[in-house]
Amino acid sequence: MKSFIVGFHQEDNVDSMQIQKLSQEEFNKATEGGTRHLFDLDTNVGFFVFFDAEDADGDVSYLMLQYEEDNEDPVGCYSFQMKDFYEFMALYLNDLEFNEEIDEEADEEEYGPIHHLAHLLFHIVQEGEDLEV
Repeated sequence: MKSFIVGFHQEDNVDSMQIQKLSQEEFNKATEGGTRHLFDLDTNVGFFVFFDAEDADGDVSYLMLQYEEDNEDPVGCYSFQMKDFYEFMALYLNDLEFNEEIDEEADEEEYGPIHHLAHLLFHIVQEGEDLEV
């Protein structure tokens, strides 16, 4: 497991995050007790699956898998602190409400919570892509 810190732009209004990138073996161990799929997001930097998992001892992890293009195997697995993972879930859920409020006939798409989440994911992937696990 490799830890790294992601700093965001000041205008992102998000504190820096300490994130772990997991190997396949570490992922298998973290998910031994089961997983719960929460949501997924398709972006221009990849397809992301967010879930929580329990290991054999009942310890909970907050994880994200990153897939690229048509790859069936993930190219990255990231573990987050609960407070950071909660930020992602809040943005995802806020976007559901945001989209209900937008006029469906609007010509251009407004920058909403889901765009902000995708922007944060871009920073995370960029910082973690060179880490070998």
